[in-house]
Amino acid sequence: MPSNRRALLAAATTALTATPAVLAATAAHPPPPRHTHPPPHPTTARAALAELLAGNRRYAAGRSRHPHEERARRQVLAAEQHPFAVVVGCIDSRVPPELVFDQGLGDLLCTRTAGQVLDKAVLGSIQYGVAELRIPLVLVLGHERCGAVAATLEYLRTGAPVPGHLALLVDGIAPAALRTRTARGDWADHTARAHTVRVRDAIRADPAFASAEVAAAWFDLDTGRVALLP
Repeated sequence: MPSNRRALLAAATTALTATPAVLAATAAHPPPPRHTHPPPHPTTARAALAELLAGNRRYAAGRSRHPHEERARRQVLAAEQHPFAVVVGCIDSRVPPELVFDQGLGDLLCTRTAGQVLDKAVLGSIQYGVAELRIPLVLVLGHERCGAVAATLEYLRTGAPVPGHLALLVDGIAPAALRTRTARGDWADHTARAHTVRVRDAIRADPAFASAEVAAAWFDLDTGRVALLP
């Protein structure tokens, strides 16, 4: 056998023998993941709203993609973030914006209070997103069967004193409740929708958010669908 062929066989035998060790070492110390840049986010309010509604259609149909959860994404976001929408929502456990809109890490800036009631901290948080992160869209997301609305209506019906910090919620929701009190149909539903629009209009009227589009939407707990409010 020629010497060069013997050398080749010896090298192959050595490689085969070493393969388990190499595999074990690779498993114990996997190579670092390649840093890949996330796909570009929507940069206009119209594109941002379209992305949210498309994600919601996936969620409602049971075809959520759960995007942007991979390790490489986390590493990219460790350096910077570029969310494309601010969602002002309710703390209700059934209405998490990232799931409802099928978005992932770094996609949304969410602020949530009971009944999406505004206060200075919420307004400051929205302004941070609009002014500092240059987010083009603010979406106020209301929903049916809101517990904060139901509690407000009960206090208004009974005239009972509102304890502690709950007064902030009742004071925030009461104007919509009083305005819709004589409307036909479900008072709670009318109140929740009117309050969502009222919050949107308050944000729209604030010059601090003039650079962003502000919209209101309604989440149906039964269907999982989101619809824009006029």
